[in-house]
Amino acid sequence: MKRILLLMPYGSVGGMERLAYSFYRFYKDNGYQVKAVKFIKLESDIIHFDHEGNDEFFLSNKDFSEMSKLERIQFYFKAPIRLAKFIKKERITHSIAFGDMANLFSSLTFTNEFKVGSIHALKSVEFANKSFFNTIFKKSYRTSYKNLDKVVCISKDIKTDLIDNCNFKFVEKLEVIYNPHNFDEINRLSDLPITDKNEIDIFNNPIVLFIGRICIQKSPWHLIKAFYLVLKEYPETKLVFIGDGDKKVENYVRSLLSKYDMENSVIFLGRKNNPYNYLKQSNVLALSSHYEGTPNVIVESIGVGTPVVSSFCTRGITELMSLTNITKVDSNIEVASGIVSPNLFKGDLGIPESEEFLEEEKYLSEALKSVLKTSDFKQNLKKHRFELIQKFDLEVVSNRYLQPIK
Repeated sequence: MKRILLLMPYGSVGGMERLAYSFYRFYKDNGYQVKAVKFIKLESDIIHFDHEGNDEFFLSNKDFSEMSKLERIQFYFKAPIRLAKFIKKERITHSIAFGDMANLFSSLTFTNEFKVGSIHALKSVEFANKSFFNTIFKKSYRTSYKNLDKVVCISKDIKTDLIDNCNFKFVEKLEVIYNPHNFDEINRLSDLPITDKNEIDIFNNPIVLFIGRICIQKSPWHLIKAFYLVLKEYPETKLVFIGDGDKKVENYVRSLLSKYDMENSVIFLGRKNNPYNYLKQSNVLALSSHYEGTPNVIVESIGVGTPVVSSFCTRGITELMSLTNITKVDSNIEVASGIVSPNLFKGDLGIPESEEFLEEEKYLSEALKSVLKTSDFKQNLKKHRFELIQKFDLEVVSNRYLQPIK
C-alpha cells in the first residue's frame, strides 16, 4: 500500500495549500495512507488534514515572524532531521513537497521514499529579490535537488524559466503537470448561499473579486489603482479582497484607499473557508500579480463560470485562460475565459516608491470595465468551459504525481 506524506509550510488558504488538500482527499478516498506535515501550524489555519484526528502534524505552532533569529536558525537546521524521523516512523513510500522550502527540506532528509518536489511560480522574477533564502533556494537547484526523484512544474513557462534563467541543473527530473481540481466539489461549494447580511448587501452590487494573499507577489496596489479608474464609470462597483497576508502591503494598500477616497468601495473580507460562493456571485476575478505559476484561482473561476481579468505576469496565465498559444501581450487580448492585460512588473519587487499611474494599470482598468459592461464574456466562458478545464482532471493529475518520469 502507498503511504503518502504531504509537506507544506502553512495551512492557509493559498493555492498550494488547496492543492495539497485536494491530493489528501483523493488519496484517502482511494484507500492510501496519507499524512500531512505543516512546518507552521497556526490557530488561523483554514486547511486542516484531520481524518479521524491523526493525519496532521506540525513542526512548530509559532510563526517564523514570532521566532528570534536563533530560533529560526535552529528550526531550519532541525526540520530535515525531524522530517526524516517521521518518514521512517510512518514508513512513507511517497512524499510530495509544495514549494521551495518544502522541496529543500525534503531533499535534505536523505530518506528512500519516492520524493516529489513542486515549483509553483516563475522563479527568475521571485529571485530578483536577492534575499538570503532565495540565494539558498537557487543554490539548491544545482545541489540538493539531485535527491528528489521528480520536480513538478505547474506550467510549461515555469519549466522553461528554470532551465533558461535559474541554472537548474537536473533537467531530466522536470515534468510539467497542471494543478488538479475537483470541479464537482468546487461547484457544490459555489452553490452554497452567502449568509452574512452585510456581505449579501455588498454582493448586491457589481463585484470585482481578488482571492489570494495580500503580498508583494500579488502587487495589489496595481489593482487598487486600476479600480480607481473603473469607479469613474461604474461608481456602484465594489472591489472585494478575500485573503490576508503581509501587513506592510495591506497598510500600503489601505493608504491608497484613503488617498483616492475609496474606503467605501473596497472591502476586505479576510480568509474564507469557502471562497467559491463569493467567486460565483462576482462579475469578474482580477489578478495583478508581478509573478505567478498557474494560479489555481483562475482555474477555479473558470470552473464556476466567472470571467477572469489578469495581467500577463507569466505565459502560465495564458496556458490557463486561452485555447490558443499566446507568447506576447502588448495590449488587452480577449481570450476564452476573459481578458489578459500587459505585464505590470517593472523589474523591482517591493512596495513602489512612486504612485504615478502606469499605462499597464490603465489597460487593466479598461479590461475590467469591458467585462463589467456586458455578459458576453460570461457567455463565451460558458461555451469554452469544458475545453479549458479538461486538462486539470483530479484523478489523472494525482496519479501522475506518483509515477516516475518516463
